[in-house]
Amino acid sequence: MTFFHSLAWTGISFLLFTALVAVVSAWKTRDDKLDTAEGYFLAGRGLPGVVIAGSLLLTNLSAEQLVGLNGQSWKTNMGPIAWEVGSMFTLLVLAYYFLPRYLKMGAMTIPSLMEQRYGRATKTMFSLVIVVMYSILNLPVILYSGAVVFEQIFDISGMLGTSKFVAVAIICVIIGIIGGCYAIFGRLKAVAVSDTINGIGLLIGGLMVPFLGFAALSAATGGDGILDGIRYMIEADPAKLNAINAWNAPEPEVPWVLIITGMFFNNLYWWCTNQSFVQRALAAKSLKEGQKGAIFCGFLKCIGPLYLVIPGIIAFYLPSIQEQLTAVGDKAIDFAYPALIAEIIPAPVMGFFAAIMFGAILSSFNSVLNSASTMFTLDLYRSSINPKASDIQCVRIGKIYGTIAGCVAIIISPFIMNAGGITTFLNSMSQFVSLPVLCTILGIFLFKRSPKCMPKVITIFHVVCYGAFLLLKPCYPGSDNPIHYLYAMAVLFPIELGIMWWLNKYHPGDVYEVQDVGAVDMTPWKYRHIVSIIGLLFAIGVYVLFSPLGIAA
Repeated sequence: MTFFHSLAWTGISFLLFTALVAVVSAWKTRDDKLDTAEGYFLAGRGLPGVVIAGSLLLTNLSAEQLVGLNGQSWKTNMGPIAWEVGSMFTLLVLAYYFLPRYLKMGAMTIPSLMEQRYGRATKTMFSLVIVVMYSILNLPVILYSGAVVFEQIFDISGMLGTSKFVAVAIICVIIGIIGGCYAIFGRLKAVAVSDTINGIGLLIGGLMVPFLGFAALSAATGGDGILDGIRYMIEADPAKLNAINAWNAPEPEVPWVLIITGMFFNNLYWWCTNQSFVQRALAAKSLKEGQKGAIFCGFLKCIGPLYLVIPGIIAFYLPSIQEQLTAVGDKAIDFAYPALIAEIIPAPVMGFFAAIMFGAILSSFNSVLNSASTMFTLDLYRSSINPKASDIQCVRIGKIYGTIAGCVAIIISPFIMNAGGITTFLNSMSQFVSLPVLCTILGIFLFKRSPKCMPKVITIFHVVCYGAFLLLKPCYPGSDNPIHYLYAMAVLFPIELGIMWWLNKYHPGDVYEVQDVGAVDMTPWKYRHIVSIIGLLFAIGVYVLFSPLGIAA
């Protein structure tokens, strides 16, 4: 009876929160006009700053992060906060540098900007590569990783009496259908509103985990309350709380040099030129609201370590968790966070937490599906297949493509279980695209006389060099540890900027000036400077706290 009582509580709280998100999203988008390309793909350029901040956060947050970063901290130390806190710096670059130019040009997609400067061939090349990557790799991996998290935490296969493959397949279908409904029929505004609500739930539920974990740690070590749990974690091994790693630290640790070089360059791509992220900012009702959204998101990323990194440290110190992970063996890094959740979340709250996890997974899926559909429709169909297509035709094609891409992802996703290492493979593959896209966009703004061949030259150079790096797998001097792949980004980015400068100076093309098309109000946010300074101090303060100057002394 106790089991079924707990199960009922879990189911009720899950359904209530999930239904709340759906109802509010439908209500907020009830009067939206979805028969125009701008209304359908960019929410009519009407998103406020708070919604943009929440949607940016949830687009970035996925099941892989929740499990992966906490697993990395369980295995190493607080170093993984670099992926969260470091985003503050690049989000400020988005707010101050990229976003004003995007909105001034009236951009709807990143490849459309490429066409304005470099011609249709460049846009088609990048659009095709990115759409295929989103549709065939990103979407199935998001579905699969999310399904695995639910299976590990809630033992769906045990509840249904099926194999893990069947349980994963069922969850993939559920996530895919619901995510597709948001992305295909509600489009960007419905996605953004649902992201915001899920973001609030994530902050509540995610921040609940470390406090419950500290209470459990206190009880396991003979303490009395949350403060004793925090005190134990700080005093047990200060080095475990250090976020500043040696320059030659092996993966998954992040060497300190990369925080200000390779990772910063990588984050510039993700936060400033990646379509699925930037599309939220492109839909801002004004530059003021867009800047608010980017800067507020930076603050949200700075508190991310509380639920994305610290729970992994707590799991490391809980004896019951260690026993479970010892039995798992080499794959323990992926089980640390799910094992902690199953251990500390009370049954009445588990459904709410499940809904939060579901929302985070759903957000990543429908955001990528939305971006893939937008790019296919506007950058491939309307540009190369049917240039005379009306807005109504484009909306219909967007829905058709989104449906097909969603179905393909649902079919592929369960079979990733048999692929092995697909997530690592996907992350590596994204680096083949990241710097060429970033450099191509920077070329528009930095160099007025860049030749039209520049994106192709940079892409060929980057693919050859980065491919050679992955094949050769060079190691740190005097060590058998492979050099972190972000070191390749740290070296290649300045070289590629140098190539762009050389082409601009010695093989110049036509002069190009960014034009203001009057898409939105370009008045900047009045308080952007003071809030940004506070944000920078906040990010630096987090690093000082988790360093030998702070509690890792």
